[in-house]
Amino acid sequence: MDYLASLNEPQRAAVQHIHGPLMIIAGAGSGKTRVLTYRTAFLLEQGYDPFSILLLTFTNKAAGEMRSRVEKVVGNDAKNIWMGTFHSVFAKILRFEGKHLGFTPDFSIYDTDDSKSLLKSIIKERGLDDKVYKPNLVFNRISGAKNRLIGPEEYLHNPVIQADDAAAKLPELGQLYKLYALRCFQANAMDFDDLLYNTNVLFRDHPAVLDKYQRKFQFVMVDEFQDTNVSQYLIVKKLSAKTNNLAVVGDDAQSIYAFRGANIENILNLERDYPNIVTIKLEQNYRSTQNIVQAANSIIAKNKAQLKKNVFTENEEGKLIEIIKASSDNEEGRLIASNLFETKMAQGLKNTDFAILYRTNAQSRSFEEALRKLNIKYRIIGGLSFYQRKEIKDLLAYLRFVINQRDTEAFKRIINLPKRGIGDTTIAKIEITAAERQIPVWEVISNIKNYQAGRFADAIEGFADLITSFKLMVEHQQKDAFEVASHVAKASGLLKELYEDKTVEGLSRYENVQELLNSIKEFVDTADEQDKSLSAFLQTVSLLTTADEDDPDGDNDRVTLMTIHGAKGLEFKHVYIVGMEEDLFPSQMMLQSRADLEEERRLFYVAITRAEKKLTVSYAESRYQYGRLKPCEPSRFLDEIDPKFLQLARVAKRLPEQRTQTSLGFASREKTVSSPENKTPTHVLVKKTPAPSAPSTYVPSADFVPSDTKNLKVGDKVEHLKFGFGTVKQMEVNANDRKAIIVFEGGVGEKTLLLSFAKLRIL
Repeated sequence: MDYLASLNEPQRAAVQHIHGPLMIIAGAGSGKTRVLTYRTAFLLEQGYDPFSILLLTFTNKAAGEMRSRVEKVVGNDAKNIWMGTFHSVFAKILRFEGKHLGFTPDFSIYDTDDSKSLLKSIIKERGLDDKVYKPNLVFNRISGAKNRLIGPEEYLHNPVIQADDAAAKLPELGQLYKLYALRCFQANAMDFDDLLYNTNVLFRDHPAVLDKYQRKFQFVMVDEFQDTNVSQYLIVKKLSAKTNNLAVVGDDAQSIYAFRGANIENILNLERDYPNIVTIKLEQNYRSTQNIVQAANSIIAKNKAQLKKNVFTENEEGKLIEIIKASSDNEEGRLIASNLFETKMAQGLKNTDFAILYRTNAQSRSFEEALRKLNIKYRIIGGLSFYQRKEIKDLLAYLRFVINQRDTEAFKRIINLPKRGIGDTTIAKIEITAAERQIPVWEVISNIKNYQAGRFADAIEGFADLITSFKLMVEHQQKDAFEVASHVAKASGLLKELYEDKTVEGLSRYENVQELLNSIKEFVDTADEQDKSLSAFLQTVSLLTTADEDDPDGDNDRVTLMTIHGAKGLEFKHVYIVGMEEDLFPSQMMLQSRADLEEERRLFYVAITRAEKKLTVSYAESRYQYGRLKPCEPSRFLDEIDPKFLQLARVAKRLPEQRTQTSLGFASREKTVSSPENKTPTHVLVKKTPAPSAPSTYVPSADFVPSDTKNLKVGDKVEHLKFGFGTVKQMEVNANDRKAIIVFEGGVGEKTLLLSFAKLRIL
């Protein structure tokens, strides 16, 4: 029981509350993982059966970390707790109970690519224009319906939905949804959304099954409750209905996944569903400095829809937040990389101490280029997943088809891989034959000579014989996942084809497949895994996310580049939040309503609270979009940070202090810093105190055409699309960088512009 002594009073109260509904409001960095871990351990120490505890998380890593921590406290009993992501836990239940819905235990789990491929086929079959009925759009519409528990028939007969689709000129969406659901069922496959949707259907239509799991799970705990959608909440509510022992942990201020169906109302209105709920607030932040915590508080206080709490910390005051202004997105990359390099060298830090967070993946380019020039290693989280690479998906498709011969998408991927001379026309004929006779595709190809003749039939028969031999290994010889996968990789010809490709790319693909086989061997050798079958491995892999993957080359000392959405739950000593501009952050797509804007503000709050020791925020005055350089306005969120938490930079020696007016709406000072790359002076903007900005009445000239500025000189009159008319005060030339200091009219003031990017018209 020593672990209880390490908890603060609210944490201890949450751990020791056993019976009845409990809501733990956990502020950023307040130790929620520790509370969930110790609460689980406390239940076991009170004598409750580990099999009766269900703990739901949003990533496999979070579940693994908690299981490991519980094990350290209570030992091997931790292995028997039902702990994992929503999708993995309910996929497991559906393996046992899916027969009630017509699925076999070996059903396939379609990833997004599989789903879109199937939808593309259906759209083509129905003769629809895939530029109108885009597979991505159709998939998202179906996903949204499932997350709201709207099935195909209800979708088709809901007049509001039908009217919306008609207004969007997409009247066939309901039929596409119906056909998609039917094809998935015929293929003995479920997509990610089905794992939750079908669990709800199972519990709704089969009360005996629901009763079985209600009796089994005496204690239900949910991590990151603010991220649950309607479907997830209803499952949790049903499972805990008998005992009411539901404990949820979350923070409404970190609810940032509405675009994935998360419903913040779940946490805001939980007391309505559970009037006798006990609410405990964890408000002490153990992660960040006082300046970071209080700056975050000043931001989130602007939101109206929230559960009030007072997050505080007893950590050191820490450094003030620095705001960096760049003339362009490329300069922003150079400034951040230079700042990171200098900080790392001066303080003797590792690359892993730093993270660069952005609103969209597309922003990573300038930072990648700048980091490479300084020879700083980095990794991008949320890029192409290891399991999404073509060669990996090819072998996994073979393994899926060995387990489930009704998996049409796997069949289409591998039938001509390696090349067997079987074209799209032949594959289409097989699918049509199967559809006309209402039999699985496997039934056709395993008896192909009853339906077709010629060399195509011979090739298909050879393929069917190959799959049959693989099936025998699984069903009769009972080989484990690694033995089957190794044999399939060799016997299919995939490994040989990759080995014979001696290009750099070919070698990389071959090594990737070997790495996949290594991961299967590790799966088989892991003591915790009781089921070492190929089917069990495929389920594990199908539910992985990029956040669960390790660095493929084993070198983990890298700067992390990722979107803010991907960063939730992580922490770094030094954090850079970049691209703080209007229409980028907040996103222009999130300005239609107060709810959208408040979600963007919560996203900024999440970004700020990832930082432990130092936070730096940057924005660019211009950015390339769709091949054009566009002027940018600083984000409104910068104005919302209380100025007392923002840094006033020390001005470099021998440089006169310049006081200028910026478009942020407050007075600023500039300092000159040098890049280790080329020692070129760059300007860093830091906030001081609010000052009213002068109104601008500038309207660009109708005949505005940028001039060639190579001969621009002091005294020239110029026009700028954003700042208006001005006079060149000073010219600076450093290597290839030419800058002009221009005094603009209309209260805009003095601006330093990089001429390689600035669009100026010389008057």
